[in-house]
Amino acid sequence: MHLLLRYTQALITQTSQNAVCNRHHSVDQQICRTLLVGLDHTQSGDVLMTHELMATILGIRREGVSESAFRLQNDGLIRYARGHISVLDRRGLEQRACECYMVIKKEYERLLPTGLTAAGAPFSDRQPRNYRSARTNLPCRADLH
Repeated sequence: MHLLLRYTQALITQTSQNAVCNRHHSVDQQICRTLLVGLDHTQSGDVLMTHELMATILGIRREGVSESAFRLQNDGLIRYARGHISVLDRRGLEQRACECYMVIKKEYERLLPTGLTAAGAPFSDRQPRNYRSARTNLPCRADLH
């Protein structure tokens, strides 16, 4: 129950931070944040997300996402093709993103000792610990799905 409450608190922080970010930061910064959070949800360097979905998530026009993605691709940070975004330079994305990404990431790290993201995948710069649930004997990451 305590793990679930900490997870809920981290998720509420993420939702609140996203709302603030969407109001105060540039589209490029928001897209970098969204891609970084997406990366934290996967074990690879790829994010499966269309420009239309990203536009819906951020509450902006798809054209704005396409323009920003084009700039990021020209700068060598990402490569995209029809719903498949490969991150080529994670550090470059982190430098372009606003401080909102680190606020979200640090909150998950603080509240969840395994460094789990909302999808249950470990943050890329941390190794997950093998915590197990006493009731099911499954890794806690699986319990969060």
